[in-house]
Amino acid sequence: MGERQANTHFNSFKDFLAFEEHSDIRYEYHNGEVFAMAGTTLVHNRLVNNAADILKAVFRPKGCHIYTESVKLEVIRDSYYPYPDVMVTCHELDKQGKYSIKNPVVLVEVLSKSTAEMDREFKLQRYKKLPSLQYYLLVSQDKYLVELYGRTDNPSIWTYQSFDKLADKIRLDRLDCQMSVADMYGDISFEPEMAENTGVLK
Repeated sequence: MGERQANTHFNSFKDFLAFEEHSDIRYEYHNGEVFAMAGTTLVHNRLVNNAADILKAVFRPKGCHIYTESVKLEVIRDSYYPYPDVMVTCHELDKQGKYSIKNPVVLVEVLSKSTAEMDREFKLQRYKKLPSLQYYLLVSQDKYLVELYGRTDNPSIWTYQSFDKLADKIRLDRLDCQMSVADMYGDISFEPEMAENTGVLK
């Protein structure tokens, strides 16, 4: 979720859509309030593109669509519409939609310091309520770390796994998809931190 847009409140989602049609800024919508989407870092953008490319290679041949950043997700009708970083949908109704996706099978959020807590808590709890969703990935832009939440055969129970080595394999078994941490981070590398005033690597 972005930063709160001061003094802006809408009586309905329909009013918000009419406003957004004439705005150059993207806003997430939650219960009448809107939140301006902040700009991203170069690393954030590259991670979004990497994730989208990986998922396109697997899901496009299956007739699915992949969307990035600028497409809304309907989480709660007329109430909560965020802009996930990457979405995969294979649902026929989504392919015919106009303003938002309603039936994603995979969601990806690239974490930043300002959004990490929101992505891990607020969004996670709401995304889990989407009947179609099978996997939710959180990707760090500060270190090699991918966190995976996966739905089980019991729709109310989710698993959690974390991957922090480049050779680690991330398996989305319910969707017959596999990727590695190295795939996700592509040509992104992180410089080792230097201990203050010592010149010694941490």
